[in-house]
Amino acid sequence: MIRTLKWLMVLLLMITVQGSFAQRNPTDTVVPGKQIDIIRALRYSAVKVDSATNLISLAGDKSGDVVLKQENTWIYADSIVLNSVQNMLEAYGNVHINDADSVHTYAQYLKYLGKEKKAFLKTKVKLTDGKGVLTTDDLDYDVSMKIGVYRSGGKLVDKKTTLTSKEGYYYGETKDVIFKNNVHLVDPDTKIDTDTLQYNTNTKIATFTCPSIIYNESRIIHTRDGYFDTKNKRGTLHQRSSIEDSTYTFTADDMVFDDSTGLSEFSGNAVYRSKDTAEGYDLVANNIKTNKKKSAMLATQKPILLIKQGKDSIFVSADTLYTAKLSDLLKTRTVPSIRDSSFKHPIRDTLSEKEKANEDSTHDKFIEAFYHVKIYSDSLQAVGDSLFYSMQDSVFRLFKEPIAWSKDNQISGDTIYLYLQNKKPERLLVFENAMALSKADSSSNFYNQMKGTLIRAEFLDGQINFMQARGNAENVYYGLDENKHFTGVNKSEAEMIDIEFDDSKPKKIVWRNNLTGNAYPMRQVNHEDLKLRSFKWQDEKRPKSKYDILAN
Repeated sequence: MIRTLKWLMVLLLMITVQGSFAQRNPTDTVVPGKQIDIIRALRYSAVKVDSATNLISLAGDKSGDVVLKQENTWIYADSIVLNSVQNMLEAYGNVHINDADSVHTYAQYLKYLGKEKKAFLKTKVKLTDGKGVLTTDDLDYDVSMKIGVYRSGGKLVDKKTTLTSKEGYYYGETKDVIFKNNVHLVDPDTKIDTDTLQYNTNTKIATFTCPSIIYNESRIIHTRDGYFDTKNKRGTLHQRSSIEDSTYTFTADDMVFDDSTGLSEFSGNAVYRSKDTAEGYDLVANNIKTNKKKSAMLATQKPILLIKQGKDSIFVSADTLYTAKLSDLLKTRTVPSIRDSSFKHPIRDTLSEKEKANEDSTHDKFIEAFYHVKIYSDSLQAVGDSLFYSMQDSVFRLFKEPIAWSKDNQISGDTIYLYLQNKKPERLLVFENAMALSKADSSSNFYNQMKGTLIRAEFLDGQINFMQARGNAENVYYGLDENKHFTGVNKSEAEMIDIEFDDSKPKKIVWRNNLTGNAYPMRQVNHEDLKLRSFKWQDEKRPKSKYDILAN
């Protein structure tokens, strides 16, 4: 009976509290705005200080026992002091704001302005939208706008992603959080350091608006504009961003990458640089597409390849350049071996087993170039329609009317193989319609000429020191005395013709088998008639410097 009476008195008190607040005196001054209603409290006391202050103290026996409501916003706390005239309150202990079941905020202290619908929370503050949890010790929250602000340090935990910063701005409607001042993002695969970062708890996308560093797997990414999808591992970056890992650096005006597929695209002055200064290569183009899983790159829009070899690097340009693993290519296409079994890379035998594995990986590459191919190095230049180069055998294969130049010598044919040793010309093979030309001297238009089905040239220190023509070999040679005056001209044919060179100039000629020919005084012959069939001096096509390649 006593217990029943007690609960009836409590119920009467709660009804009286709500009624006294809802039916206030007409003379009270109420601040405009949606009124805060008392829903539940165990203990109640009221003090009217003046016309602008009417304090109602509410308390309960357990955590969150006091409940107030303003429209769709519910406020829970251990105790609350409500100013019914000013429509504001202060709440203490286990504070919980339920904002329309969309955003929940927790703290140990709350000051709430009902007119503005603004909450000021302190001590062990936590805000969650069901996607992420934001914690701080001091948070300002606009209930109507669903905007939360902290300025003294905070942390957002979104599943496996953690973000910390000095300042933060949370937007409940869009699920965006803008972090400022000493921002750090960490998840299992990614770490981001920046000064300003926008993060969406719904899409898991981080947006960059200032210089930022992304540590992703083995890469370090520098950017100042773009976004990174932490969930799907995709990124779009602008304003000359760069990617660096242990083997290369990539820089471009714009870049898009997808780590889930391994595909990337770099556009606008894209530059790939290998960190292997001895055996690597650099690639420059206006557009480069890469496949990380296949170690493949496709470069278009004025691509230039730089094969590093000390001071005499090789520059290659074409309409399109493609490089990938040679081992993958061999699974789908036959690449004839054109080196004998005695060929070895010059440094491989001096390496450890681990270094040999890295060396094999470096040489497991091929390069293809299509249309308007140009090659330039200090010791040799070449052009052609297409090119294939294997780093395993170090041979350039040039197709469709290729031409090569070494000092004063021009060599052409249907196909040219240029063999490199230590990245310098070692030998050269020319197949079908092979022809070698050189000016007899610098001041005349007389040309030494050699022609055959096959021409083989040998190099020493980057210069031709031997040349041989086979198969219906023909030769035109202008003799010079020690004063470099012409002594005559010889036109001959043989099964094979050998020429020895000194400083890239013919020094000695040897004819082998079935020699026929004539020698003529200089003034008693028509030199145009002496020119071999298909003679064509094409110096205008020759890349004169690396700048001819760069301007391609």
